[in-house]
Amino acid sequence: MSNPSDCQGTAGDARCKVNQARGMQDFVHKFIQYGAMLAVSVLPAVTADAQSPQAPTNDPAPLAVNLQNSPQPTVEIYRYSEPVQDRIASANALTLKRAIELALQNSKDLQLARIQSRLSDRSALITRAEFLPNLYAGSGAGYTYGIPETPGGRAPAVFDVTYTQKVFNEPLRGQAKELQEQARSQKIALDEVRDSVIVRTAMAFLELGKVRHSLELLRAEQESADKILQVTTGRESEGFELSIEVTRAQLTKAQVIQRILQLEGRQDELEVFLRAQIGLAADSPIEVLPEDLPGQAEQEGANLVAMAMQDNTSLRLAEADVRAKEFRLKGEKRGYFPTLELVSIYSLLAKYNNYLEFFNHFQRNNFNAGVQVEVPLFSARTKANIGLADVNLEASKASLGNKKIEVTADVRQKTRNVREKDAAKEVARLELQLAQQDVAVFQSQYAEGKLNLREVERARLTENERWMAYLDATFARQQAQLELLRVAGQLNKVWQ
Repeated sequence: MSNPSDCQGTAGDARCKVNQARGMQDFVHKFIQYGAMLAVSVLPAVTADAQSPQAPTNDPAPLAVNLQNSPQPTVEIYRYSEPVQDRIASANALTLKRAIELALQNSKDLQLARIQSRLSDRSALITRAEFLPNLYAGSGAGYTYGIPETPGGRAPAVFDVTYTQKVFNEPLRGQAKELQEQARSQKIALDEVRDSVIVRTAMAFLELGKVRHSLELLRAEQESADKILQVTTGRESEGFELSIEVTRAQLTKAQVIQRILQLEGRQDELEVFLRAQIGLAADSPIEVLPEDLPGQAEQEGANLVAMAMQDNTSLRLAEADVRAKEFRLKGEKRGYFPTLELVSIYSLLAKYNNYLEFFNHFQRNNFNAGVQVEVPLFSARTKANIGLADVNLEASKASLGNKKIEVTADVRQKTRNVREKDAAKEVARLELQLAQQDVAVFQSQYAEGKLNLREVERARLTENERWMAYLDATFARQQAQLELLRVAGQLNKVWQ
């Protein structure tokens, strides 16, 4: 601004007017700069609230193991605009834990696995029942011409009661223990089905949240594509753009619409699947709370391998099969031992079966009790059974050894896969951050009149693309984490 002492006299008046004009120009220039700074600070937040979540700022602690001790970037996965937050806060919104609980309660696969487990228990009781008291009642009454006898060698009786109970029969006992071990292995198979239900439900839940988030971004992207097409069409009509630019803008809009339709179809598939899993009616709405996997796995890779050796369901099934074959072989080897069985028979006889013609004395009520002992002197069948049981045991042990090698390699491979997905997510986060910074710079230049609206909207399109890439990377990491937990046998501990 001018000094009052300079505004005296004719020359002073001229200098005063010049200085006042310069001062006013400086004031206007500073006002424009201040307005641009205000736009840069306000517009990104407004745009983000209206079109997309805020920039990622902190990364939730990974559920799966991280073998690198380097600090991971912090990224906040989801932060929605107000309408979405209101929708998420509804009473019908599902959490991941609640969805898994409902799936475990309503899963048809689990119901079938429980039935198969009970079926194995009942099958094991059939052989075991031979070592329990067995009482039978019946009748062998019939016409007799000649010596009284029946096809079974017993005398014809009006009424008879038979009692049997095996006390010592090692081959049969080995078969019973084998079936009991197989019945216990069905409970391990039930745990495997349970893990499968958890993984499928969790993946569908997380993917549904990702798809809905991506749809919000694409709808905002569609608005930007409309603005770009509008500006490009206007500039083409004024002679400032070629028609190819209009076609390019139309293609961009058509591609966005195509992706929206594809994601809407995937959203419908996931909703139908989740309704079936958690037992909801076909027309019931599903609202999911976007969240990451719960818990942390702080063990190193070697510890995860050790945990997998104890908790992996396929390994536990293989170990159970080895134990069952060992019981069978042990029982068959004892097939050279004597067998002992308790027997008892009561018979009510009738005179019309010609007993007095062939026997000196007739007695109506007859009772016999004792033990039946068989001593194998030579049994080719026992030797063959031992050889078969031995081969089956060797095959089971070889299968168990291969399974241990396979599980160890699988845990290490999935651990590396989780680390790779973590790195891919960090790349996606930085690309998103760079795209958001580009949007801020373009908005500042647009406020200063250096760029047109089309360039700003293109930057927003790029930002939305980076957002969706970040969501895809996050979901890929979650999938890898779930697979690692399943192989390590830790899914039950995560959702206890």
